[in-house]
Amino acid sequence: MRRRDFVAGALGVTALGAGAAYSRMQGDESVKPVEVETLDAPGSEEGVAQVPRRGEVTFVEFFATWCTVCEGMMDEVAKAHGEVGDGVQFLSVSNEPVGHTVTRDEVADWWRENGGSWTVGVDGDLRLTETLDAAGVPTTVVVDARNRVVSSGTGRKTADEIVGSIESAL
Repeated sequence: MRRRDFVAGALGVTALGAGAAYSRMQGDESVKPVEVETLDAPGSEEGVAQVPRRGEVTFVEFFATWCTVCEGMMDEVAKAHGEVGDGVQFLSVSNEPVGHTVTRDEVADWWRENGGSWTVGVDGDLRLTETLDAAGVPTTVVVDARNRVVSSGTGRKTADEIVGSIESAL
């Protein structure tokens, strides 16, 4: 194979991958709902939630009980939750290996201790984590009513940043 053909092929594959990633970030691709186990904790009921729910803007915060940044961000997420109200599917999800390094009760206890007051769930099989491409914690993701990702980012966020991301999806 000639070097020029190889380089052209490699550039084509790179462009295709970059185009797919750009398309995903621009919200051109709809994500399929995933069932997430929800916990009995303040603001949350034990059960299952479909995430995201078509027809409703969804905010998801991925966290871990060992993450000090996640703990420090709880007040900001709580403020954002208070500002956006009930018209948005709003939840925080631990993607820790529940049953191995942490229990459901420990996640619920952490939730109580840190002032959580909205739906909290666990993603033990990492289906939601993979679907929304949450590479680390904390990661926040906003999905619009047509199930397109409109905002995604890892690291500490302020309430204003969270609310701004949600408002851009309304």
